[in-house]
Amino acid sequence: MGRIDCNNKRLRGRAPLCGVALGLLAVLGCFDPARASDDEDEPAKAGSKLPNIYLDYNTQYTSVPPGVLAIGFRNFVSPIPSAAQVVTLNAPLTVDVTNWLSLYGGVSASTSRTDFSPWSSMTLDSWNIGFNADVIRGDVATVTVISTLTRSITSAPGLASTSNQTVVELDYALNEDQTQGLLAGTRLTAVWVDSGLAKVESAFVGYLGGYYQWDNNWKLSGRFGVQTFGGAELGGGIIRAKAFTQPLLRIDLERMDDNDNRLFGLSVEAAWTPQPLVQLTLRTPLFAVRN
Repeated sequence: MGRIDCNNKRLRGRAPLCGVALGLLAVLGCFDPARASDDEDEPAKAGSKLPNIYLDYNTQYTSVPPGVLAIGFRNFVSPIPSAAQVVTLNAPLTVDVTNWLSLYGGVSASTSRTDFSPWSSMTLDSWNIGFNADVIRGDVATVTVISTLTRSITSAPGLASTSNQTVVELDYALNEDQTQGLLAGTRLTAVWVDSGLAKVESAFVGYLGGYYQWDNNWKLSGRFGVQTFGGAELGGGIIRAKAFTQPLLRIDLERMDDNDNRLFGLSVEAAWTPQPLVQLTLRTPLFAVRN
């Protein structure tokens, strides 16, 4: 089961990865937001601002029922023969290159326990890079694409994997201030396991939802959809995860500032797999630069 990682068109990424950070800073060094586009001789505008730069620190708790294969961005790919609990920490570095494009990258660490084992040591489990882009922008409708590539760092022998999750979401505003609106989207998660010992089919989600933002900048969003998973085989068919089509529900509560930067976020997601898998995510971004 993957995550709908698209709270709104301004959602950004998470925890520092040095190579990605240096690359992003190099891009910023070549980008001059204050340069006049119409006249090369016109001096740069005074008071130009750097793009937002921050760590979108988040802590995620996941309750996984037995016999479920959990997949997705900053999640894990492993057979769970018994019920399990997982705590994941992320803080990828995010740079808002423009007001419609963000780049992010980082690493995640996790610890887990099952009915038969205590909590494991917190270890790095994957790295990820991605982008968030508003490909269509209008006064009423905006289409956002979020794509993330994740690579496992530590995994069971033969289960090292690479995954890609792509979300396409339509935001249709119901008022001029864009504080009320409707949402519709899709999410596709594909997993490639290095060894022929395992095969994981793609997972697809389609959903509808909406949001409301109060004058005090608290924002509530909800999404309801259906998830289809093609199933998986591990160990040459010794362990199987059955295909299913089941409902999915997500609710987000966020605190925004006047420029729609998220200051706090709390998300609850329940996905039936067919037993319910529950994720609770707490987000507290750490800004180096905030406009």
